[in-house]
Amino acid sequence: MIGEARPGDSPRAPRRRRLSRSAEFERVYRQGRSKANRYMILYVFPRVSDSPARDDEGPRLGLSVSRRVGRAVTRTHVKRIVREAFWAEAARLSHAADYVVVARPDAGPLADREGLNGIRPALAELVDEVGVRRTPSEPPS
Repeated sequence: MIGEARPGDSPRAPRRRRLSRSAEFERVYRQGRSKANRYMILYVFPRVSDSPARDDEGPRLGLSVSRRVGRAVTRTHVKRIVREAFWAEAARLSHAADYVVVARPDAGPLADREGLNGIRPALAELVDEVGVRRTPSEPPS
């Protein structure tokens, strides 16, 4: 039916939970920490703000999937799966941080072949390695 959610559909992240400006991406790339594996690079930049409300917004995600990953359909598929895997991991992440995931060319075939079952463990491994976790004082998302 029209407007009916299908299994596996996740609502779009609110605008305040996404990185969209070039300057935001640049700050994360230049000042953040990074970890990489064969499929993606995860950059993390802890946000510092004077406003506690800003920190309660939760983690923010930016994605970069270049043409080297594949054609438009493959890139869109990779983005959708990475988004879903990221938000599944969001409860473990620091709410006061910005994250950028850069997909590498091997992410395309992995997403096509294994879908979420391939991307989620790869992303979880990077989250564990980078070590930015939610503190006990932060509310769950």
